[in-house]
Amino acid sequence: MKIDRIELIHCRVPLVEPFRISSGAVAEKDGIVVRVVTDVGVGHGESSPMTGAFYGADTPESCWKELSESLAPAMVGAGFTNVLDAAAHVGTLAASNFSRTGLETAFWDIEAQRQGKPLYELLGGSKVDVPSGLAVGLYDDVKDLLRAIERYRPDGYKRFKIKIERGRDVELVKAVRQEFGDIPLYVDANCAYDLTDLEIFRRLDEFNLMMFEQPFAGGALKELAVLQSQVRTPVCLDESLESVEDTAEAIRLGSFRIGNIKIQRVGGFGNALKIHDMCQAAGIPVWMGTMPELGVGCVQGLHMATLPNCKFPTDVEASTRWFRDDIIAPFLEVRDGILNLPDTPGLGFTVDDAKLDKYVVARQSFGG
Repeated sequence: MKIDRIELIHCRVPLVEPFRISSGAVAEKDGIVVRVVTDVGVGHGESSPMTGAFYGADTPESCWKELSESLAPAMVGAGFTNVLDAAAHVGTLAASNFSRTGLETAFWDIEAQRQGKPLYELLGGSKVDVPSGLAVGLYDDVKDLLRAIERYRPDGYKRFKIKIERGRDVELVKAVRQEFGDIPLYVDANCAYDLTDLEIFRRLDEFNLMMFEQPFAGGALKELAVLQSQVRTPVCLDESLESVEDTAEAIRLGSFRIGNIKIQRVGGFGNALKIHDMCQAAGIPVWMGTMPELGVGCVQGLHMATLPNCKFPTDVEASTRWFRDDIIAPFLEVRDGILNLPDTPGLGFTVDDAKLDKYVVARQSFGG
């Protein structure tokens, strides 16, 4: 297999409403679409950090720099024994996981098309209807939080996640429980707390929540293990699971009982599959999270969500839930809380070039 051309298209799509978590807020979504053209097919990936280092150190600008100055020039023109060897090689290059993911996932798309399989089948999943869960950010007024949940309940989402931060936690959960009763509910702290907040989680323990998602900082694995030993509610790790090595250490310490895998965070499908399998072997169920990405990245998460150890609804939602527009056709739609994947080879969705042109911020091509 020979890589003939790599195209980078940085897009920016407005959000339906600003998305706010404990570390900040954003009103637009940036994504870098990576199109890889080879002698055996064309594939698409997405590098999709949030703007302003929303979840970590990576930004659209830093990933664009790595992709355009390092990764794309290193890969274009190269030859490999097969497509998945090319994907694995991306993981050896000096770059962030978010940057690598744009390239690595495109090769999996090519290989699935080459074999005439939907991507989920190549990954080891099976054709299933994927349950979707609603994620709701922070609002200044608790009434706005309740209205947001009420607005999307008719779509049938299979669980509800609300963001919390110091000083705005127990009251939010109590309000949701009073308004909606025993809906499937959990909280996401995005690293906002530490061990001095144990009493808050003991109080939250009383609300029959599905999980506490990433209550402490990503590297605080020992502290997270202490928390898990002190509460009944399962601790779910997200920001902590950046690598296979991190996951192995978290399993060894007993830091969590549920895992959230983000393809972007771990560097692509190869590492995501390893983390899925490690958690499965340890008896720890997982689910697929999102940044959220634009359409390409969201579809990739759906394909991973068909794997056997993905036991909870995905964070992937309808395209129009977060975005005023999207770059794929057709749009993702949630019906009765379910997202459907087509049986067509590869991603199963078309990248809409007209939408890329409409929302392009920067574009660069390497090779013929």
